[in-house]
Amino acid sequence: MSRRNKLVLVLMLLVGMGIFAYSLRKVKLASLVHDFQTLHWGWLLVALICIIVYILIEALIVKLFMADRDTEFTFRDAVRVPLVEQLFNGITPFSTGGQPAQLIAMMQSGVDAGQASSVLLMKFVIFQSMIVVNFLISLVIGFHFIAEKLQALSLLVILGFVFHLAVVIGLLMIMYWNSMTKRLVNLFIIPVKWFRSEDKFNSVKVNLDAKIDSFYRESLKMKHEGFKLVKVAVMTLVQLIFYYLIPYFIMLSLGISHVNVIMVTSLHVLIVMIISLFPIPGGSGGAEYSFTVLFSSFITVNSKLILAMLLWRILTYYFGMFAGMFALAIEPKRKHKISD
Repeated sequence: MSRRNKLVLVLMLLVGMGIFAYSLRKVKLASLVHDFQTLHWGWLLVALICIIVYILIEALIVKLFMADRDTEFTFRDAVRVPLVEQLFNGITPFSTGGQPAQLIAMMQSGVDAGQASSVLLMKFVIFQSMIVVNFLISLVIGFHFIAEKLQALSLLVILGFVFHLAVVIGLLMIMYWNSMTKRLVNLFIIPVKWFRSEDKFNSVKVNLDAKIDSFYRESLKMKHEGFKLVKVAVMTLVQLIFYYLIPYFIMLSLGISHVNVIMVTSLHVLIVMIISLFPIPGGSGGAEYSFTVLFSSFITVNSKLILAMLLWRILTYYFGMFAGMFALAIEPKRKHKISD
């Protein structure tokens, strides 16, 4: 982990502490302590199990893809991949650091760069597609609720959906319409000429074309693994359901049982969609605000609402980051040095 990443990690922890402190400014300490002491720890444990299962299913997906590619790639190596992803997603804007970090983690385990890229490509395409599927279902169930609560959030939800849908469409275009994709990309990067020299612009153009061609070659391999892709799609859907259920079990731990699990789960899907639009790592600030606004109708006691938000952020954001730090400290079973 580079010095810059360490600094960003410390900064995000400080930002998180600041947000938590700001959120607690109007909450009586005695009320918060009482709510904490009366938690139903069994339900909170279930919420913790949900995030652990979420990570383990992703590890199983990596192991499934690697099964016929590298028999020496262990489940321990596979678990390390999503944990490293959680850490670098949490400290980079728009979670852009997760993909490169996973690639490096797999290469450190001795996996060929091409094979690792192919696996991560397939996993990413399916994951994004399942996010869109979950969103469409949740949109039908919970969008009217957001529209009534806060119109600004409904706009962010739509923008989040457009963003993820554009990613999926872009990936599918590369897979099925490579030449047109390259022409469109070359058209969109024309403004780069205004700020870069001719040599640098040509370098960017060649690099992008090479990446698109590599993506296309890997996608051709993907098309011959139909049954495996369907299996992974189902596993990813289950994985996401475990993640989206976390706020519901947090509510149960706070003694709030008269809530609709489908509505709560759907609202969490929409919150995740909103978070993806915030350029600050982890969507800090926007995530906490969205949660408190949308779930205030279910959790009417302010101290419980803030505690629910804190528990939710700890499980869905900080847990993964600290687990990723632990994963970085553990060397792969088959260590392979990555050249600079």
